[in-house]
Amino acid sequence: MDWILLVIAGLFESGFAFCLGKMKETTGTEYGLWGAGFLVCLALSMILLARTVRTIPIGTAYPVWTGIGAVGTVVLGILFFHEPATFARLFFIALLIFAIIGLKMA
Repeated sequence: MDWILLVIAGLFESGFAFCLGKMKETTGTEYGLWGAGFLVCLALSMILLARTVRTIPIGTAYPVWTGIGAVGTVVLGILFFHEPATFARLFFIALLIFAIIGLKMA
């Protein structure tokens, strides 16, 4: 169960990075709403991470959490912010995914 919560925490990390990206593009009320989304995602991500380190070693949980967040943020950037999807970026994202799987298995 804690591994599932850790994945969800990593997804919320991508969520708060996405909200930051949207905040950069907006003003006024919309800016405030994306800011609220950022704070909600940040809080949920941290709470879930704190919950998972009760049973998963911090040396494993933290890199997995940041890795999921990094992969998710790059994918969201490509899909929503028109960031380049170069071979090198996709290769290193795949490498990061394999490293996350390796940490889970080790």
